[in-house]
Amino acid sequence: MSLTASMLPIIALIAIALLFDFLNGLHDAANSIATVVSTRVLPPKAAVFWAAFFNFVAFLVFGLHVADTLGTGIVSMGVLDSYVLFGALMGAIAWNLLTWWAGIPSSSSHALVGGLLGAGIAKAGFSAIVWNGVLKTIGAIVLSPALGFFLALLLVLVVTWIVARRTPFAVDRSFRVLQFISAALYSLGHGGNDAQKTMGIIAGLLYAGGFLTGPFHVPLWVVLACQSAMACGTLFGGWRIVRTMGSRITDLNPMQGFCAEIGGAITLFLATYLGIPVSTTHTITGAIVAVGAARRTRAVRWNVASSIVVAWVVTIPAAGLVGALFYAVARLFA
Repeated sequence: MSLTASMLPIIALIAIALLFDFLNGLHDAANSIATVVSTRVLPPKAAVFWAAFFNFVAFLVFGLHVADTLGTGIVSMGVLDSYVLFGALMGAIAWNLLTWWAGIPSSSSHALVGGLLGAGIAKAGFSAIVWNGVLKTIGAIVLSPALGFFLALLLVLVVTWIVARRTPFAVDRSFRVLQFISAALYSLGHGGNDAQKTMGIIAGLLYAGGFLTGPFHVPLWVVLACQSAMACGTLFGGWRIVRTMGSRITDLNPMQGFCAEIGGAITLFLATYLGIPVSTTHTITGAIVAVGAARRTRAVRWNVASSIVVAWVVTIPAAGLVGALFYAVARLFA
């Protein structure tokens, strides 16, 4: 087999990985722009350009700790091969498309983790699992929305106290400007955490194929390709989920939108620094629920919020089953 022929499966899998990253941007664009669109600070088209730019430049701000976790900390590197990674990506893509079509803001991150676990277990059983990384990721399912909720609630209370003597018009005008900053910071955190997951998968694929050697690292071209794919996906929006995140959970004003985005951004910055692949969907949902509940508990449409939580619980096992299925099919036709 020629070198070119041997590289074709790798090239195809890299293309599938970048397709996942594009769909991740498409699916999770709502996380970055829902609040700024629902408060009418930016029209939808301007909002997606704003978010896409900060999605792309995130690699200039953060290290690649999350990529290291996905590449080495979910299943052992000895298990990774093209079949496992194909199953992982297809499991994540299938779940993303299903939830995007249904307008359910599930986690692209946990879909990828689930697909990787499912395909890895299908190949090598439970010995394939790197429990330290998996437990950190599962723990973040609870902690990231909880931290987003707490920070957003704290910000609402502090900001409300600060602006108590100002007129509603003046407050609204100020936070319409500040929401440009908060939306940018949240998009930066989204691009920093989410794009790195695909970087880790592609780097793992290159190591498995013998194209990279030495300590685990992510080449610059992989970083740029993943950030670009996510930014392009964000440009296409994801309007079904924007509606759910921006108005169906609760109604937002610019001050509340600012507090939700800042609370979510702090959570994402912290998780990315620690190398934990968290869900931007979980984080911003917790923050949005907090700012709605701060007004009054009945302001939150709890039936919508509860259906989102159900999707969170189902995502990893569902994507895992699909990932295992695609792994089996790939091995069957190998």
